[in-house]
Amino acid sequence: MVTRDEEFTAYVAARTPWLRRVAYLLCQDWHRADDLVQTAVTRLYVHWRRASAAENVDGYARTVLVRVYLAEQRGGWWRRVRVGQAVPDAVDEGADHAAGLDLRSALAALPPRQRAAVVLRFYCDLSVEQAADVLHCSTGTVKSQTARGLDALRRALRPEPSEEAQTWTT
Repeated sequence: MVTRDEEFTAYVAARTPWLRRVAYLLCQDWHRADDLVQTAVTRLYVHWRRASAAENVDGYARTVLVRVYLAEQRGGWWRRVRVGQAVPDAVDEGADHAAGLDLRSALAALPPRQRAAVVLRFYCDLSVEQAADVLHCSTGTVKSQTARGLDALRRALRPEPSEEAQTWTT
């Protein structure tokens, strides 16, 4: 028979990379993402009996992670403790790095609730209702936060007109 701790350890070992990616998308810092995941995993362990009985354990873990992130945003701790720039990760040769950096930068500029709504809706592929449940808000709030977040991303990622194009218009 598998013990509670063995079951928890197996789940965390399998899902930590996914939780870490979600945390990174929320906070835009790998070190901070690790801290968020550690806090979320600790809370998940405390409530493992309830979590393991849930219909969707991944959804339960994701909800805990997003709530940890939002609680940290409200607390202001992350603003006081900032250490230099993050060390860049390994380079993937096949990806469009400039576009990825632009998107990450634009995502990082979003307010926390908008960022959480966009990540939950488009990276985690949750429905409006599921995202509302995770964020403890109404579906209308998820829709408006998502719409505002997408609008801000579109503005941030809109290509700047070149100088040559500007000279033709004047």
